[in-house]
Amino acid sequence: MSERTVDTVVFDIGGVLLDWNPDYLYAELIPDEAQRRHFLTTVTTSAWNLEQDRGRPWSEAVAELSALHPEHAEWIEAYDTGWLKMVQGLFDDTVAVLTELQQAGIPTYALTNFSDEKWEVAKDAFPVLTTFDGEVVSGREQTVKPGEKIYRILIERFDLDPARTFYTDDVQHNIDGARTAGLDAELYTSAPTLRAHLHKRGLPISS
Repeated sequence: MSERTVDTVVFDIGGVLLDWNPDYLYAELIPDEAQRRHFLTTVTTSAWNLEQDRGRPWSEAVAELSALHPEHAEWIEAYDTGWLKMVQGLFDDTVAVLTELQQAGIPTYALTNFSDEKWEVAKDAFPVLTTFDGEVVSGREQTVKPGEKIYRILIERFDLDPARTFYTDDVQHNIDGARTAGLDAELYTSAPTLRAHLHKRGLPISS
């Protein structure tokens, strides 16, 4: 095994541990693909959803957007009330990596762009999300990745050495933000690749 260069592993959630995609819900609500694409890209946009990740209450978000698009009010409300149906489940192969690290005594943390309201829903539905040594949730902190502030909150709150803290995320600009903050970060593409990254850094993980 290589010399250990990191002591702590930090996980993004959506796209890494949790299989979340609005299509899982809206394929049922809006069967026509073109109509569904239009709704998800021009009404309930990524920018709109990011404001909930930044801390805007869901009730406020739904009310404001429904006022702009009253003809779609029912579908807009479903983004809130049917949120859990957007989650297909956990990525079991990544959960296995997390569990193996925890069983080896490696501290693990969550750093996620997530509505604080929905984070509580997700933890109730998927108890593995409660097993981290600590968590930094954008909706609670009211700041989002890739801004440097949220990485600094992680480092300072848990007294981490950024150079010895490994972070993985499925979005490249979030990786870039982590590296700017001094973290050892790699883009998440698959669980086997994540294992290879961790093994290379000398962590007790099977390859």
